[in-house]
Amino acid sequence: MLGKNAIVILANELSKGLPEDKGTTLLCNKPLIRYVYNSVKSIVDEVLIVTNTDERAEKYAAVLPKTVQFVIDNNVSQNSLSGAISGFEAVQGAYTLLLSYDSPFVNKELALLLFDLAVGKTAVVPRNADNEMEPLCSVYQTKIALETAKKVANEGAVDLQTFVEKLQGVRYISKMIVEQVDPELQSFFSVNSLLDLKRATIMLQGKARVYKK
Repeated sequence: MLGKNAIVILANELSKGLPEDKGTTLLCNKPLIRYVYNSVKSIVDEVLIVTNTDERAEKYAAVLPKTVQFVIDNNVSQNSLSGAISGFEAVQGAYTLLLSYDSPFVNKELALLLFDLAVGKTAVVPRNADNEMEPLCSVYQTKIALETAKKVANEGAVDLQTFVEKLQGVRYISKMIVEQVDPELQSFFSVNSLLDLKRATIMLQGKARVYKK
């Protein structure tokens, strides 16, 4: 599988809801972006982070291994779709898992399942507890995804939902399937506020208690 798949972590939009940059916000003394990286680092050999300035790239590089690659999203309107395009253009992998830099509990087994199910499909997109798609925890066939993303961006789209809806041959997986490997759907949890950060701390402490058992 190594060399065939890639992971792109989007960190190109401005941090909102927290007093400092999300990527370097500490969760139990570790930057949020490091949790995302650690969750999936062992399943691919190509991890790329998309951000919007050289300054932010330098900040993230200081807390991540030197093997992590960075690309700057230079689009005037920096959004999730423009970040995805920048990532798809830069990676070498045939299939790309898109993640957000503020989702610290991405489940490695879910990521592996998404890659497995993506073979022969343009994308594999899970649905959350509200039956909504999760395009930022999905795997895409890189070349086709890039072509479609550029097309919808030229038509004025700025979000990943619109992009996914335009893809042909998408495999959606239900909440029930996701729960088989991620029972509490923690892969879809993101830190967008100080309250979320407190919740994440409690969740992490709960994981520690389970591991000790």
